[in-house]
Amino acid sequence: MSYGTAGSLRCVTLDDVRGAQKMLSGVARATAMEGSRHLSQLVGAPVHLKCENLQRTGSFKLRGAYVRIAGLLPEERAAGVVAASAGNHAQGVALASSLLGVHATVFMPQGAPLPKVSATREYGAEVRLHGQVVDETLAAAEEYAAETGAVFIHPFDHPDIIAGQGTVGLEILEQCPEVRTVVVGVGGGGLAAGIAVAVKALRPDVRIVGVQAEGAACYPPSLAAGRPVSLDSPATMADGIKVGRPGEVPFGIVGELVDEVRTVSEDQLSAALLLCLERAKLVVEPAGAAPVAALLAAPDGFEGPVVAVLSGGNVDPLLMQRVLRHGMSAQGRYLAVRLRLTDRPGALATLLGALSVVDANVLDVSHVRTDPRLGLTEAEVELHLETKGPAHCVEVGQALRDAGYTVID
Repeated sequence: MSYGTAGSLRCVTLDDVRGAQKMLSGVARATAMEGSRHLSQLVGAPVHLKCENLQRTGSFKLRGAYVRIAGLLPEERAAGVVAASAGNHAQGVALASSLLGVHATVFMPQGAPLPKVSATREYGAEVRLHGQVVDETLAAAEEYAAETGAVFIHPFDHPDIIAGQGTVGLEILEQCPEVRTVVVGVGGGGLAAGIAVAVKALRPDVRIVGVQAEGAACYPPSLAAGRPVSLDSPATMADGIKVGRPGEVPFGIVGELVDEVRTVSEDQLSAALLLCLERAKLVVEPAGAAPVAALLAAPDGFEGPVVAVLSGGNVDPLLMQRVLRHGMSAQGRYLAVRLRLTDRPGALATLLGALSVVDANVLDVSHVRTDPRLGLTEAEVELHLETKGPAHCVEVGQALRDAGYTVID
């Protein structure tokens, strides 16, 4: 492939994306497009979910990684490739390299989820754990590339990567030709840029909306400044879009072709992940649920039909457990409450009886009887309850106070 100046619109063209689609034939899946009745009712127009969480390796990253590595010269392939990633890009590079017979070394943070580390190794890559954050891991990978001659495979800042990710956009138009709005999560910008190149070239009337986590939203200030701006300390549960600075190449494309970049909160991400699991029966990681979070946050703000791209499903089970509980709490379906009661036989049973009257399901009980903060005849109880919504939470709290219990905020 040939490209113009990095950051210009001509650095990735529709022809490049179409070429990538041919290259990926038999390698990447044309993932399913699933309708969502619940989201459609909420938005007031058809909403479809583009299920890249069902892609090989569990995310869209295989597309760009394969195109990038397949385009290397023979001598570059012989030197091997190196990448840095906390998960999805690591697995994409590992599988792509294995399919192409290229040795891959992948640097991952020391705290990377064990399932992602294991999967990357199983796909055939040599994994090296280094650093506590991705920036440290990235520096180690770049140093390794300089020392060994291995080709560094950037997760988003290269035209080949963007062309590969753009094949998602071609599939969206094939599967939902009547689409009016595409909503896609944004980290460094490779996926959003690729989709925008493909979709806008064929359907300039389609609106492209990017979504970032509030704590890692590097694009809004960068677009306002007209250049990539770095965040000091991005923080979000959505590690797949936890990027502190836009890529130079995707930034130019996103600035020209993406109509809007919105942000969503951690509570909205949790609620979206929970909705995907309960209503769509789809396991999606927090980054992959970002477009759904945007729909939940402002359902009146999207012209339909809408396609929301579920970019990945590689979520650590322990994180899933925490996020689901957080999502239930945000929806008023989970309530944690601490209270004081008199320490006497039968007191705990009486408390649980009061909760049964208001139909609150007790998930966990912590009973403390000896603590300097407590009086001689006091005990403290922490309850985790499953509730039916915000109104029920209020009802439970009021029932406890009416029964004479001191609820501690």
